[in-house]
Amino acid sequence: MFIGEHTHTVDEKKRISLPSKFKKELGTKVVVTRGLDNCLFLFPHKTWTEISKEMSKLGMMQSDTRGFSRFMFSGATEIDVDSMGRILIPDYLREFGGLSSPVVFAGVHDRIEIWNEKRWKTYTKRIESQADMMAEKLGKVGMI
Repeated sequence: MFIGEHTHTVDEKKRISLPSKFKKELGTKVVVTRGLDNCLFLFPHKTWTEISKEMSKLGMMQSDTRGFSRFMFSGATEIDVDSMGRILIPDYLREFGGLSSPVVFAGVHDRIEIWNEKRWKTYTKRIESQADMMAEKLGKVGMI
């Protein structure tokens, strides 16, 4: 399980070091794709395979399903983690996420989100102000 926030810089060759707490669980091959809220989603290869199987069950008959599948899969790329624990994110994904230095790695259970630091700060400030309301809604449906 991935938890916590870690801020890292992008080096001159556009590589980003993975947080040391995440390296072992990620392994040597990861999948990065467009995420929601203008961040990137980073998955261990095994988790991505499981997600792919589940999404394939959705079929292609509904427009929303097709669109979301295209969003996730066409933006996805397999990335090898180098011996120093760094990854090189393709330009199109860095542009989508607005990634410049520094970036924030946020552990979110089965995935890691990679955020532009300014966007992350703005997002967390907003979500923190709504936490009580979200907890109440989840409580009403039996989640908390």
